[in-house]
Amino acid sequence: MAIPVDPPRRPARWWALTLLCFVQFMLVVDDTVVNVALPSIREDLGFSATGLAWVVNGYLLAFGGLILLGGRAGDLVGHRRVFLVGVAVFAVASLACGVAQEPWQLVVARFLQGVGGALASPTALALITLIFAEGAERAKAIGLWGGIAALGGIVGYVLSGLLTDLVSWRLVFLINLPVAVVVLALVPMLIPPAATASRHRVDVPGAVTATVGLAALVFALLEAPAAGWGSVRALVPLAVAVVLLAAFLLQERRVAHPLVPLGFFANRTRSAANGTMMLFTTGLFAMFFLLTLHVQERLDWSPLETGLAYVPMAVTLLIGISLSQRLGGLIGARAVLILGPLLTAAGMFYLSRIDGTDRYLTDILPGMMLVALGAGLAVPVLATAAMSATTAEDAGLGSGMLTVAQQIGGAVGLALLVSLAGLRSRQMLAGGAAADTAAIGGAVLALQVAAGILAVAALLTLAIRQPRPAAPPATSDSPDRTSIGVTS
Repeated sequence: MAIPVDPPRRPARWWALTLLCFVQFMLVVDDTVVNVALPSIREDLGFSATGLAWVVNGYLLAFGGLILLGGRAGDLVGHRRVFLVGVAVFAVASLACGVAQEPWQLVVARFLQGVGGALASPTALALITLIFAEGAERAKAIGLWGGIAALGGIVGYVLSGLLTDLVSWRLVFLINLPVAVVVLALVPMLIPPAATASRHRVDVPGAVTATVGLAALVFALLEAPAAGWGSVRALVPLAVAVVLLAAFLLQERRVAHPLVPLGFFANRTRSAANGTMMLFTTGLFAMFFLLTLHVQERLDWSPLETGLAYVPMAVTLLIGISLSQRLGGLIGARAVLILGPLLTAAGMFYLSRIDGTDRYLTDILPGMMLVALGAGLAVPVLATAAMSATTAEDAGLGSGMLTVAQQIGGAVGLALLVSLAGLRSRQMLAGGAAADTAAIGGAVLALQVAAGILAVAALLTLAIRQPRPAAPPATSDSPDRTSIGVTS
């Protein structure tokens, strides 16, 4: 039996939201912040080509593999407690990244960053769900959290370019420390200590099979582009993932107190929102990877130029976030959910026109802004829908599932679309095309497929229940059309 949170007073809860959003922003920034800095890291620490990939993959593997366990741990032993442990682990690991002197030290520290993120991210969203009553305030709070998280993915590229060129790649990790220190000092004063206290025994077999199964799946998806889908390095972990995740489902069906109650997925709104979010990140992760590679290798942009190129995209994303709830009040949340992926798909298709002679203002920027506007509109509403009807008993599970959808979607996007781009490039090379032409041809095809995936995401939003008016707040008699219906 879970003990519900005693919500902090009204001003304190918004300060708490600010801190929780900052943490999620920091965690998502670390998904992407190293990408532009990788050449400098390789030169400084002497990484091999294969070893360098684990600076990125180590974080994604630990984060994606442990995220579900981290979210459920909050439900079982207390969301605030698990959140603070996660932030502390992330801070220590960030310091270790910033002072690393050997390749193995940086890779191990990146794994530990992923562990901290897997504990902090789902419990942050769970805390938001518990300290804001369902209705207009919760929709606004979760919407801000989701939008700020999306912004972090773009800002990672901006920060990486600026800090790597102007100071040092080490600062991309060390800037996490002030944020973590402030959060660790203030959150205990703003959020009550007992989010939940479960009397149920922990489902250890479920935790082990889910964690190792998800980690194996993420590993297979990360290895497939370089090793090939038919290679042992991809097929063995993929087979392990299938077996363990199947065992996990069987375990959850028979145990009295499962780690993930299968009835959780009976809520159509939550399930459709998570599926849509997975498709959304599938397209977005691949776009960032392919576009960043294109402008640096084909157009000879520096890390600083690459980072600055993303600034208008970040601004447009903020505009989309601010418009999301207002537009939902005018045309309804479902219309916003459809419009967002369609705008993002249009931006992807525009970017697929790249040919190696691209001009930033006419050939790249318009597509980036369409992608950002669509994401800004859709992601806040999707986050709210994914957390609909959650309680103190399962808020951590709901936030964990949402983050799993994002992480697995991103890994699938990188694996499938980067592999597709490589296959197309090899076909063109075999046909006599020049290396640059073949590389561009592969990126074009991958971006076009990403646009198609986003169009499918727009269709999937139709499965989300029609929004219904929320209970009006005490200070207003007007209905809130932005809330997502919570009927299962």
